[in-house]
Amino acid sequence: MIKLDLSHAKLNESPSAWKDKVASVDQELVNGTCKGNDFIGWLTWDKDYDKEEFARIQACAKRIQENSDVLVVCGIGGSYLGPRAAIEMVNGLYPADQKVEVIYTGNTFSSSYIAQVMNYIKDKRVTVNVISKSGTTTETSIAFRILKQFMEEKYGEEAKDRIVATTDRARGTLKSLADKEGYETFVIPDNIGGRFSVITPVGLLPIAVAGVNIEDLMKGLADGMVEYGSSNVDENPAYAYAVARRILQNQGYDVEMFVEYEPAMQKVAEWWKQLFGESEGKDGLGILPDSAVFSTDLHSLGQFVQDGKKVLFETNLYVDQAPIDIIFPHDDENLDNMNYLAGKSVDWVNKMAAKGTLEAHEVTGNVPNIILTMPGMTAYDFGNMCAFFFKAIAMTTLLNDSNPFNQPGVEVYKKNMFKLLGKE
Repeated sequence: MIKLDLSHAKLNESPSAWKDKVASVDQELVNGTCKGNDFIGWLTWDKDYDKEEFARIQACAKRIQENSDVLVVCGIGGSYLGPRAAIEMVNGLYPADQKVEVIYTGNTFSSSYIAQVMNYIKDKRVTVNVISKSGTTTETSIAFRILKQFMEEKYGEEAKDRIVATTDRARGTLKSLADKEGYETFVIPDNIGGRFSVITPVGLLPIAVAGVNIEDLMKGLADGMVEYGSSNVDENPAYAYAVARRILQNQGYDVEMFVEYEPAMQKVAEWWKQLFGESEGKDGLGILPDSAVFSTDLHSLGQFVQDGKKVLFETNLYVDQAPIDIIFPHDDENLDNMNYLAGKSVDWVNKMAAKGTLEAHEVTGNVPNIILTMPGMTAYDFGNMCAFFFKAIAMTTLLNDSNPFNQPGVEVYKKNMFKLLGKE
């Protein structure tokens, strides 16, 4: 369970003052009468997911592990941020025992990036997982056409057995293509939006291919939905966090800097930014989501946080138990004058850096700080974290009387781009 500490948040009122409003919004959410209620399938997904399809995901992942060196995930937004966040958080950035390398394309128009991916995989055993509900997302469609031709030239008839499509159950360009070509398919649920989709086949297949235990992930999600299920803001840390954000914005803080101290969680922050930015950034409202990895980014952003304009608050995601720890060694010559740390855990040093930074930013810098603490960085922890942030973003956006589950502004750039590209 994620723990919440608001004692450093400088709130001018208690979240308890919002108790009645939170309970009312929670009732609308649970009863399915809230704004965007056609996209709240994630609320009961831990119980409703297709167990037969889940088993098929596990079987497909095992098959890919046996015959592939690389899985290319072809998708954008939640179709790649979620699985990448989970894989890197659980396995680390340089895993020694991950059987299949997972790489990503279909998330950019950069010709250099796409060309480098194609060059990287040319001599490897490859499987492709293309992810798109409609099959018409431009970045993904460009990359997939290139990948499809590469796979057919490399494998001939076998190509169809090395391309997996995660798409709509019954309709759309990609579903039609998959049926025609004979690709194995998995379903993107109609009632779960892309930024919530990491807990569906969208995320579960690549996560399983990377060797992460998806049963543990789903158990963490299920437990989280219970732990963060209370309508009472005093008993639900996800809702208390949601309210604290609204209080801080009312106090004039329009930017939230999401801070982690583990480089392997940098993509968790990117996933969080999409989840929060797309959900509440509408109707002229919302908090701008930003992120940093400390202590690394203290050497670039720390000066602004400490002494710059007071436009932001920090949400720190701490980890109780680092997946791997090392002991700082003794050196007889001590030429670097570092023996004062000899015998100490490096994770302890990291935690002391976090404690010192909190004090500097809160006390001297007068920056509000919210603290979230998760037990570890396991698959279970990732699933539990999903439940926490899903519940939090739904509540905090509904408190603004906005729809948490649509993204109308995203379509504007697409219309302009298609006009410039000459698409009819």
